[in-house]
Amino acid sequence: MVRTVNGSWFVRGRDGRLSVYLPTDDAVLCRAERVPGGPWEDAPRRAGGDQRLHGGFAVGQGPDGYAHLVAWRPTRTGEFELVHSTHFRPLLAPLDWTPFGHPNKQGECTGDPVVAVDVEGRAHLFVRNRGKGVSMRNQKERGGLNSWHDLRGWGVHDLLAVTGASGRIEVYASNPNRILRWFQQKPGLRPVAADPLLVTIEPGTLAALPTSKEHTTLFYADPEGMLYAWRPGGDPKPLLAAAGPGPVAVLRCDIDGHDCTVLAQRSASGRVAFAAYPTEEESAGLWWTESGPQLPLGTRVGLAQDADGRVVAASLTPDGTLRLARRKEEPGLALEAWREV
Repeated sequence: MVRTVNGSWFVRGRDGRLSVYLPTDDAVLCRAERVPGGPWEDAPRRAGGDQRLHGGFAVGQGPDGYAHLVAWRPTRTGEFELVHSTHFRPLLAPLDWTPFGHPNKQGECTGDPVVAVDVEGRAHLFVRNRGKGVSMRNQKERGGLNSWHDLRGWGVHDLLAVTGASGRIEVYASNPNRILRWFQQKPGLRPVAADPLLVTIEPGTLAALPTSKEHTTLFYADPEGMLYAWRPGGDPKPLLAAAGPGPVAVLRCDIDGHDCTVLAQRSASGRVAFAAYPTEEESAGLWWTESGPQLPLGTRVGLAQDADGRVVAASLTPDGTLRLARRKEEPGLALEAWREV
């Protein structure tokens, strides 16, 4: 498996410190600010103890600010299981990896996992199963795990889970000619299937963002490179041509007193491109503005808000070089110079 990262690898913890989660061939590394807005740890630390992992991992963050990590680990030759760790605060060590099992009881890795965290702080893990549908398993309210449950679906290649502003979890998956969706009717219930969206998307471009108490907005690119925003119950809305390949990083924040959605993506030129528009008002229009140095193919881009509420952009190159740029103390979305940390 390639070293994928599902969910936001760049987050603000419960104590206001920014932190990043980094993939390696056999581990998840974490690195954080020593104090909010201050210098960073000199070197990353291994998450979850010394157990050897396989492939990539997933990150989910609940309303309590705790980060939940999920990954595959080898159990015996040719067989793997999913494991979970909780990271309560950036400068504390994440808990040791604990087993979540396998959606088909045992066997090879079946797909890249995703994780969402509900309002009670319970992790809900979703993964493609051997039949290329979606299976889930979640933590119980008072400890332990519920059994695996098959949500069904077919031909799934991309998978995404998000906790909406209402506290209900939504799951999205793409197959060759549609986007599948499952949602919780009430917090704590298993997600149920909703009507699919009949579109063809470019693999690897799904991203989602809670944009109001009622809605989560899903972002994706079509095979021609047009970026769309879709809220269930409506039609997809074209935004602008994608700046480059892969998913966009998305963030909802206040800019000069306006509720805005910010997008960031590594552009075809190699620089980081930004766009912003009033949240859920796609008709207002938006355009890309590029920033920073040229970055190699495979660079990850992230967005977060720091302890002061300022937008912070991050880039992580395949060799592990981390750069940050904060929003300037002036109107608009202008950024300070990028700096390596």
